Amino acid sequence: MPSILFVCTGNRYRSPIAEACFKKCLQHAGTPGNWAVHSAGTWAKDGLPPVPNAIQDAKELGLEIYAHRSRQVDATILAQSELILVMESGQKEALQVEFSGMTDKIHLLTEMVETFPYDIPDPISLDNAAQKLIAHEVCDLVTRGFNAICNHVQHPPKPAH
Repeated sequence: MPSILFVCTGNRYRSPIAEACFKKCLQHAGTPGNWAVHSAGTWAKDGLPPVPNAIQDAKELGLEIYAHRSRQVDATILAQSELILVMESGQKEALQVEFSGMTDKIHLLTEMVETFPYDIPDPISLDNAAQKLIAHEVCDLVTRGFNAICNHVQHPPKPAH
């Protein structure tokens, strides 16, 4: 079963929205049960709900994340994932350093979609309007990158040696 993990910092806003959006794309493609899709955070505390604005912003995108609970990234979660998509280059670098055997499967979400990858900022310290823009951006990236993400998981590039 193909598996994908979305990662942000606290696993309470960006990565739960990305996870829910990818699952929605799978439903539209008619293959929701064929994938394992999860999210986690680099600095997450296990068991916390999404922040209230994330629940509201996700709902406006047609996504339900209220039942989501945060979890910390660890070696087991990473090993179970064929593709790990992070929101920021610092997260990518930290995971690649800490889990050096998994570097080939850790990428920025924007690398799957954009010609010039960039960081998706942490919305927690931003105002509501900026948070809403980030929610829309995350979902837009997942939606536009859906085919490329699926292809990458199903036909991964050969590791560079």
